[in-house]
Amino acid sequence: MPSPALSHLRICDLTGQLAGAGATRVLAAFGAEVIRVEDPTRKGRWDILRGGAPFVDERRGLELGGAFNNHNVEKKGVTINLKDPRGRELFADLVRVSDAVTENFAAGVMGRMELGYEELRRIREDIIYVSNCGFGHSGPYESFKTWGPIVQAMCGLTFLSGLPDLPSAGIGFSYMDHHGGNIMAVAILAALAYRNRTGEGQWIDMACTEAGATLVGPQILDFTVNGRPLRRPGLPHSNHSQSPEMAPHDIYATAGDDSWIAIACRSDDDWRSLAAVIAEPWAAEPRYATLAGRLEHEAELDRRVGAWCAPQDRFALAARLQAAGIPAAAVQQPGERIDHDPGTEAWGLWPRVEHPEIGEVRVDGLPVHLSETDWSLRRGAPCLGEHNDEVFLELLGRDPGEIERLRADGVV
Repeated sequence: MPSPALSHLRICDLTGQLAGAGATRVLAAFGAEVIRVEDPTRKGRWDILRGGAPFVDERRGLELGGAFNNHNVEKKGVTINLKDPRGRELFADLVRVSDAVTENFAAGVMGRMELGYEELRRIREDIIYVSNCGFGHSGPYESFKTWGPIVQAMCGLTFLSGLPDLPSAGIGFSYMDHHGGNIMAVAILAALAYRNRTGEGQWIDMACTEAGATLVGPQILDFTVNGRPLRRPGLPHSNHSQSPEMAPHDIYATAGDDSWIAIACRSDDDWRSLAAVIAEPWAAEPRYATLAGRLEHEAELDRRVGAWCAPQDRFALAARLQAAGIPAAAVQQPGERIDHDPGTEAWGLWPRVEHPEIGEVRVDGLPVHLSETDWSLRRGAPCLGEHNDEVFLELLGRDPGEIERLRADGVV
């Protein structure tokens, strides 16, 4: 059964990709009725992920994009041409029965369409309006357009990811889309809580770059207080821990192709336990007995631990180290983590949903469970305009003949 936690809410959703769609996805998983609005004149490219990779098989097409399906599970989908006055009237009807309107276009796009907060507030006074873009709607970067990797570069995340004496490695995936979506979901719930107390709606102006900047606080503090730049001899080393300092703390190659194990020694006691498992003369050398000594000889220590790990099976080795109380884990590849890790099935982290065109497919779950009102994901993303009749006829009460005329004219 759908979660009842947010079943009293309706979201008019114009977001796309993941930075916005990820937020409304969370609300939908907890039972909110999220109605995606797309443009019928764009042939499904309102959201550029529609019809894009990955795919489950050899089929290709507008409705078969795996990423779009993953980001829009449990949502309904309608099409409205907002450039047509009749489409704008239909959209206004949908706003009147919605608790929130969400969008993640570049700053100014909705304003130029005369669909900004002030305009929608005249349609529904207590509406909650969410704008999620790279730099927000004020400041010198307001007019700039962004994408996940650009946001990560601007906020500093790319700079702090890498290995010594090498260019910044970046993150390789738009984690800021995920983080931005999560922050946006929290902001929507906060605005709803405020409206429950006061009856007043509000505009949520969100900048994904600023959301990313909140993740680099320790590095900013170190520079502003101690005058230490992140890039200095030996740093950054993304596999080492500088705060707090630990050694050894790294990812080590093991037997097999692209096979690795993560090991972290939090204290001298952890090191003594690891040295006992290693059981080789070098591990008993006095210079490794203290954290200061291990840090002084960290490069050499990493080479020795790496050589010891190299011929071993990562899963068997991780089990031995865990049994000795040492934090360690095999670096799992996607198939191992999703299909063969017993924790996955126990948690339900990748549930299966039914999509009308793709069929049954696995999607991302949520990393949280509520004892009374847990999330539920069963229905795949909507096909383009799949719920037009349900929303326009049943929810908005429009005449079937009128909707047919609008469909013939390309308005829906």
